Amino acid sequence: YATSGGLHGVGVTVVNFLSEWCEVEVSRDGAVHQQEYERGVPTGPVQRIGATKRTGTKTTFKPDPQIFQTVEFNYSTLYRRLQELAFLNRGVRIVYRDQRVGEGDVFHYERGIIEFVEHLNRGSNALHPEVIYFHEKRDDIEMELALQYSDDYTENFHSYVNNINTTEGGTHVSGFRAALTRTLNQYGKNAGMFKNLVPTGDDLREGLTAVLSLRVPHPQFEGQTKTKLGNSEIEGIVGSAVGDFLTKFLEENPKVAREIIRKGILAAEARESARKARQLVRERKGALSGAGLPGKLRDCTSKDYDNCELYLVEGDSAGGSAEGGRIREFQAILPLRGKIINAYKSRDDKVLANEEVRSIVSAIGVGVGDEVDLSKRRYGKIIIMTDADVDGSHIRTLLLTFFYRQMYELVRAGMVYVAQPPLFRVRQKKNVYYVQTEEEMKAQLLELGLADAVFDPGDGRLIEGAEMERLCRCLAALENSVLALERRGISLRDHAARRDPESGRLPVYHVFIGREEHWFCRRRDLDAFLAEREARTGQQLQVESDRNGQDDNGDVDEPTTPRLHITELHEVRSINAQLEELRSMGFDVDSLIPVERTGTQEPRYKLRRGDSVTGMQDLRALVPAIRSAGEKGLQITRFKGLGEMNAEELRETTLDPAHRTLLQVTMEDAGAADEMFRVLMGETV
Repeated sequence: YATSGGLHGVGVTVVNFLSEWCEVEVSRDGAVHQQEYERGVPTGPVQRIGATKRTGTKTTFKPDPQIFQTVEFNYSTLYRRLQELAFLNRGVRIVYRDQRVGEGDVFHYERGIIEFVEHLNRGSNALHPEVIYFHEKRDDIEMELALQYSDDYTENFHSYVNNINTTEGGTHVSGFRAALTRTLNQYGKNAGMFKNLVPTGDDLREGLTAVLSLRVPHPQFEGQTKTKLGNSEIEGIVGSAVGDFLTKFLEENPKVAREIIRKGILAAEARESARKARQLVRERKGALSGAGLPGKLRDCTSKDYDNCELYLVEGDSAGGSAEGGRIREFQAILPLRGKIINAYKSRDDKVLANEEVRSIVSAIGVGVGDEVDLSKRRYGKIIIMTDADVDGSHIRTLLLTFFYRQMYELVRAGMVYVAQPPLFRVRQKKNVYYVQTEEEMKAQLLELGLADAVFDPGDGRLIEGAEMERLCRCLAALENSVLALERRGISLRDHAARRDPESGRLPVYHVFIGREEHWFCRRRDLDAFLAEREARTGQQLQVESDRNGQDDNGDVDEPTTPRLHITELHEVRSINAQLEELRSMGFDVDSLIPVERTGTQEPRYKLRRGDSVTGMQDLRALVPAIRSAGEKGLQITRFKGLGEMNAEELRETTLDPAHRTLLQVTMEDAGAADEMFRVLMGETV
């Protein structure tokens, strides 16, 4: 706690109040205590639920769908952060499980940030095989640095303070960079390696992959997001420590020192070549002529640059369709042949010599690199338009990489967009319309199927109209939760047999005491059971976190007291909520479970639509049956590429501002964007 990223408790408080429900379990002083909350309000007092040898806190929460439009967690986002924490805290073992799909990962790195650098450099050719590592503590400031040079052309630097990623840098980063530049330049001068050109700090960091991690007792961050360190004294401490270490390292490893400095000299020479290349491609649209513009550019006629649009289109064939469908007054088309050069794996002079890149730079007109001038722009929007397949995604990423590396100001100004061509064309008799996503297509098929559908549940009722819509919405919401339960290996049929006979609710808590198995629907029933059992037997139950008979150190405990293991089936909370809705419509959980049927028996349920009757044995089949009915009379085409659309279709769906969908590319977090591009583009792509 001496160097924690935060101690004030605002974070957990906010999570609690933004959650539909939240549970906290605290293990300390030999006991486990638990409390539940609903939308920030405790549902009961703190309960003691057992004994333990462990310490720590477990927080379980569900984001409130009344506040958040999307409450699904992204596996990759959590994966990256948990792996990052394992790198920064060597020896710590982090177990990550996704119970939605029954998969997971374990992160454990004994060499800490050394392995972090090796991980970042995977796929790159290192100039020196061993990662350079430094660890020192000065004036209560603990510093860790790991670095390695490769043949890449970009710097990949990550800095942390108390495990917080300082993406905007700060005094610790300034101290490190100043020390690195000073030390390498001094060594190069003493060794007589510099002739006519002395490398800059940027040159000497080309190809550098480094992780700098500090533990600071009293960090002063700039802003609530803590992305920049402001402690003025840190710059001198880090600069002095890193300078002393690097000076000694270079003297003891002259071969590595010369490799690193030679890399910096080559970078300086390339910088000069790139500067000359930029001068050659710097052009602007003239008031009366298009001199210097690429020949394949189909320019617009308007001189109102803010309202003009440039479409970068994948392939000449799609470019032809786009040219035929564009609005000539303000839309320009630049077809791109194949995949452009990878701006992350190539030096600036090579990138700017690429024919497709030169066409893009000439057409946009703002220049590249440090010389970008947005006042010279020829278009207000730069729109990337590629196919929805793997190749299209690759080309889109290459273009975004180029804009991020060479025209960052365009991205920061919000001038770069990605076109979203529709995924489906739907033809209904003479009418044709387009659907953007698979989710929209499913929703439309459901709506069409419901139009004249009547559901016969076999009890004398007929369900249609608004009541039918309500039933289908409930079943669609229920399906994802039931699938999550089934992925645990628990069938709905088996779990329904455990329901509470009075309320009809399914058990949420699966409890083992030794080999005894118990199920509970409500936490208070579980707590009462545990309290009664301890009072009756006089035994304190030992709480374990995994069903493996081991404590957190991997030691098998002596079976002197019964082990208590509690698994909460979070998805059953959602199932119970939807079952409550179903009960209000006259159905229970049994209606979701198929029944055995002989050939002569009538179907359990019937869906009537006109003269058509579809039989089904459970309610879970209703929504798919309605969607299938909604497809009748429709000709649905799934597009694979822009080339499949003619000029008229492309204009209707992707070019016409009244109907198209554009995604604006924003980069509020430049550090996260840089890491994303490195992962996508930096390895053997």
